[in-house]
Amino acid sequence: MLITTLCYIEYRNHYLMLHRTKKAHDINEGKWIGVGGKFTDRESPEECLLREVFEETGYSLKSWRFRGFITFLQENYETEYMCLYTADLPAADDPAFASEEPSDWPVPECDEGVLAWIPKDRIEGLNLWPGDRIFLRLLQEREEFFSLKLRYRGDDLLEAVLDGAPLEII
Repeated sequence: MLITTLCYIEYRNHYLMLHRTKKAHDINEGKWIGVGGKFTDRESPEECLLREVFEETGYSLKSWRFRGFITFLQENYETEYMCLYTADLPAADDPAFASEEPSDWPVPECDEGVLAWIPKDRIEGLNLWPGDRIFLRLLQEREEFFSLKLRYRGDDLLEAVLDGAPLEII
């Protein structure tokens, strides 16, 4: 069993997204995801969130919300339980973010891939896991906490269950 966090950092209708391109033997290779990672021994979800976000971005979060709990089932991999968060940009009053132009906003270096500020309305065009499309839509449409179970074979989503009710997979 694997326990992880994933966070979508928001600023001016953009998410800070990670294009996973640098890590060897990465199940997420080539995909765009939020930032996060595996729990260490004795960490709480919030401690893992804060540590992983800092390690991958250099940001110290000040404001975040626990939005959902995701169960991933993937053939030939251990079950992953993921705590899904959204967070406000940690330095919203930072003069580096004063520009209205996202291309002027700082983009941290990351050992696991390339970070980029992506407009929320363009995320659908990225190379995403099919289940990520579901929970990213839920983050936009719902305020309440949700539980989502996703079952994969390779890159193919075979089953999605939201709050105990099966979803139609398109």
